[in-house]
Amino acid sequence: MRSLRQRAIIGGLIWAAIVVVIGGVALFYFFDALTQRRFDAILFDRYLQVVSALGNTGGDLDQIETFLTDPAYSRPYSGRYWQLSDADGNIATSRSLFDALLKAPENAVPEPKFWNGAGPDGPVRGIVSMIGLEDGSTWVVLVADALQALETDRQQIRQSLLTTFAFIGALGVVGAVLQTSAVVRPLNRLRQEVSHRWDSGDALNPRDYPDEVSPLVTDINTLLDRNREIVERGRRQAADLAHALKTPSAILRNELEALSNANVDTEQARHALDRVDAQLTRSLARIRAANIGAMTRSKTSLSRSVDRMMRLFRSMPDVQRKSITTDVPAELHIPMDAQDLEESLGNILENAVNWSATSIRVTAGETGDYVWLMVEDDGPGIPERDRREALRSGGRLDSSAPGTGLGLAIAADLARAYGGDIALDTSAQLGGLSVKISVPKRHGLALRDA
Repeated sequence: MRSLRQRAIIGGLIWAAIVVVIGGVALFYFFDALTQRRFDAILFDRYLQVVSALGNTGGDLDQIETFLTDPAYSRPYSGRYWQLSDADGNIATSRSLFDALLKAPENAVPEPKFWNGAGPDGPVRGIVSMIGLEDGSTWVVLVADALQALETDRQQIRQSLLTTFAFIGALGVVGAVLQTSAVVRPLNRLRQEVSHRWDSGDALNPRDYPDEVSPLVTDINTLLDRNREIVERGRRQAADLAHALKTPSAILRNELEALSNANVDTEQARHALDRVDAQLTRSLARIRAANIGAMTRSKTSLSRSVDRMMRLFRSMPDVQRKSITTDVPAELHIPMDAQDLEESLGNILENAVNWSATSIRVTAGETGDYVWLMVEDDGPGIPERDRREALRSGGRLDSSAPGTGLGLAIAADLARAYGGDIALDTSAQLGGLSVKISVPKRHGLALRDA
C-alpha cells in the first residue's frame, strides 16, 4: 500500500474500530450492571412494601392484599410475585402466583438476601428474609420478579448502544476521510504546483504550504533549478557534439566522393559511413531526449511541423510521383520539442516514401489523455511477427532497400522519452503500414527510459 491517503484512512478506521469495540464492550458491561442494580433496587422497594403490609396487618393474611394494590399482583403469571409463610405452615401468596408457590431458599435470616430461582413462568430473581412481629410470630417473606423483564431492558439498552455506535462509527469514517483529505490536500496541491511551476519556470513559495511541508518545498525548488540546468546543459552538449561530428563526417564523405570519381570502389565504405552517421544521429537523439523528454516545457504545433516536413519531402524527385495527403487540426499541439517531433516524423515519412507504391497519408488527433500522429502508406507493410524487429536498433527487414534501418528505432526512442509509445499496424485506409506515435498530454516530471 503506497497511497498516503489509503494508509491514513485505513489506519484511522482500524484505530476507530478498536476504540469502538473496547468502548462498546465496556459500556455493555456498565449498562448491564446498571440495569441489574436498577432491577434490584425496584425489587427491594417491593420487598419493603410487602414487609410494611405484613407489619401493618399484624400478620392478618386476609388484610395484606388491601395494602398491596399493584395490578401486576392480581394478574396470573404476570412475573411479579410475593409470598408469606409462618412457622405454623400458613401461606399467603399474590394472585399472580395462581396455583403455584415460590420455592423459598433454606435457612432464611432477618437480613434480606437476593436469590435466583424458578418461577411459574420462568426464571425469577427475588429477596427473602425472616421477619419477626410484635406478637412473637415469625414470617418468611419472599418477593420476586421474572428475569424476562431484566433481559428485555438489557436487550433494549444493547440495541440502543449498537445503533449509537453504528452512527458514531459512520461519523468516524466520514471524519477520517475528511481529515485525511484535509491533511493530504497540501501534498496534492504541491504535486500540481510542481508540474505547473515547471512549465512556467517559476519557483514554489514555501510560505504557501504548512510548516511540515515547507522544507520539502524548498528542496523541490532546489531540485527544479538543478534539473533545469541539467536539461539545458544536456541540450548544449548534444548540439555541440553533433556540430563537432558533422565536420569529420563531411570530410570523409568528400574523400569517398573523390575516390569514387577516381574509379575506386567505395560502396562498402559509403555504407559503413551511412551506418555511422545513423548511429550517431540516434545516439544524439537519445542523449537529447534523455535530457529533456517528459521534462520539456514546450508544446509544438503539429500542423506547422507537418506542413514544414511536407514542403521538404514534396520537393524531392522520388516523392513528386506519389500522393501525400494530410489531415491535421490546426489547433492541435503535442508536448514535444519541435526538433524531436520533426526528426521522428522525418524518419517515418522517409520509410513510407521508400516503401509506398503511390499514396501516403498523415493524420493526427487526440484520444483521451493522448495526442497521436499517424503515417500510413500503401506499400507491402510489415508482418506482425516482424514488427518488433523493425523497431529494434538496426533491425533491417530488407537490406536491398535504401536506408540504415534506424529510422523507426529513432522515432520509437524519442516517443518513449516523452512518456509515449509507437505502434506499427496495418493501415485500414491504404492497406500498407501504419505508424502511430502517441504522447500523453501531461505526464509530470517523470522520465521514461529512452
